[in-house]
Amino acid sequence: MKLQQLRYLVEVAKQGLNVSEAAEKLHTSQPGISKQIRLLEDELGIQVFIRNGKRVVSVSEPGKEVLRISERILREAQNLKRVGDEFSRESEGALTIATTHTQARYALPATIAEFVRRYPKVKLSIKQGSPTQICEMVVSGEADLAVATEGIALYKELAMLPCYEWNRSVVVPQDHPLLSLDRPITLADIAAYPIVTYDFAFAGRSKINKSFADAGLEPNVVLTAIDTDVIKTYVALGLGIGIIATMAYEPQRDVNLRAIDAAHLFESSTTKIGLRKDAYLRGFAYSFIEIFAPHLSRHVVDSSLLTREEDNE
Repeated sequence: MKLQQLRYLVEVAKQGLNVSEAAEKLHTSQPGISKQIRLLEDELGIQVFIRNGKRVVSVSEPGKEVLRISERILREAQNLKRVGDEFSRESEGALTIATTHTQARYALPATIAEFVRRYPKVKLSIKQGSPTQICEMVVSGEADLAVATEGIALYKELAMLPCYEWNRSVVVPQDHPLLSLDRPITLADIAAYPIVTYDFAFAGRSKINKSFADAGLEPNVVLTAIDTDVIKTYVALGLGIGIIATMAYEPQRDVNLRAIDAAHLFESSTTKIGLRKDAYLRGFAYSFIEIFAPHLSRHVVDSSLLTREEDNE
């Protein structure tokens, strides 16, 4: 049995049972993958994949367990490599952060700048996506940690570390009537106008909907986007008023817009870091986390990972 054979198994499953795509992803040949998988099946004495002719059509019941164990073995093999790297190359390596646009654009820049200053030899990568996409990146090993507001709690493989709380503002063009209110803005005020805001999966959109529903109001959402800058662009064009994360309003850059605090109208959201519970973290990964959220020291992170593992036993 070879690690490469396990890698082939897992990649075929990951590519929707398409052996050709798995071969392309692994930079090898389709016949080579098929041969190695059959050799492994012969050694195990079971059929992992069910075939119709030469085409893989499904995973057998014992094959599902083989895949689960194979994924764990490959993760542990990667952890072994990281242990070696930690002691032989303490300040070198790679760190991949998976996050949403709002976090990448507004919350992470200062952390990334400081991290790069401290660890110039570490290759830092940022992958963006929806909360579901970035969590799956961490689960699959494509990223080391996720930074998001939504989604992390849905994945049992991930430990969740709260970082900071934030709320929302309403952004409007400079001459908008809402700017002349002599009292705090209300949900009814907002509901009277077309609204441009985040896609449902992003940035606490569920909390926005809940606030309107609790007030018996139906917001007129005319456009949703995953990118805060897109939302602000269309508000400036007069398509509607925007509901965005307060941190995403930058007075010096958003010169065509004004922000109205709406924290009293919506439940606050918490940005969190998601980590695989079984991951081995390099020292610089702990450092990144603590730069971003100073209360998350190495001891706190390790304690949280240990607690999460015990909860699952």
